[in-house]
Amino acid sequence: MLSIFWIPYCIYAFAVFVGGLFLVTPGIIIAMLLGQPLGGNLVIHLSRIWSHLWFALIGIWHVNIWEEPLDRKRHFVFVANHISYLDIPLIFQALRHTNIRVLGKYEMAKIPVFGILYRLAVVLVDRSSPERRARSVAMLKEVLAHNRSIFIFPEGTFNETGAPLKSFYDGAFRIAIETNTAIKPIVFLDAKTRMHYASIWRLRPGKSRAVILKEVPTEGLTMEDLPLLKKRVYDLMESTIIDYNNRDAQQR
Repeated sequence: MLSIFWIPYCIYAFAVFVGGLFLVTPGIIIAMLLGQPLGGNLVIHLSRIWSHLWFALIGIWHVNIWEEPLDRKRHFVFVANHISYLDIPLIFQALRHTNIRVLGKYEMAKIPVFGILYRLAVVLVDRSSPERRARSVAMLKEVLAHNRSIFIFPEGTFNETGAPLKSFYDGAFRIAIETNTAIKPIVFLDAKTRMHYASIWRLRPGKSRAVILKEVPTEGLTMEDLPLLKKRVYDLMESTIIDYNNRDAQQR
């Protein structure tokens, strides 16, 4: 149930969100003129600034928990659980110094102003045809070939099952094997609490944590190994979510 107390907070938070987009509009215009990849890199930097500022102004404090140091000289296929509209700004909180491109939904590019920034920062996936899906995969491989990392939500859509994770699609793992790129799993622990997927009016201030797990190598793997690779990453992420949920429950 939506408490009337939170309505002014949500209105304020969304006003700050929109205001931040307009503040970075000059940068977006420059990015459009630069094109890819320079324009995309600029948008990624602007997105980091915007997400940090927005979180600070709406009372969300974020902490990264690293299981091992990140080798910034290498590129990875980052994968994460998908549970909230906050997941996009959380990407830029978790990977503050990493040159990435995110696989994003085509529908999000239709949002006014935000859609322009979105198109420059992500690789759009249009699932309406096999040809367009294949084009998205080819673009992701090109990003990796230029020593930039990619970010994919392997669940595809919000996890509304009540289980720690939904089943994973093959795409991220297929790309990782074909390009011989290690997978770096990330778990967003508090995104659902900060903003429940059911409504944008469920936004709440508080802590936000991302656990960046140890890399999962793909060297020497073939497509026959894809199911086992996918299961290994799934099990790592699922056990991390369960472990932290149990810790949080004990501290209450």
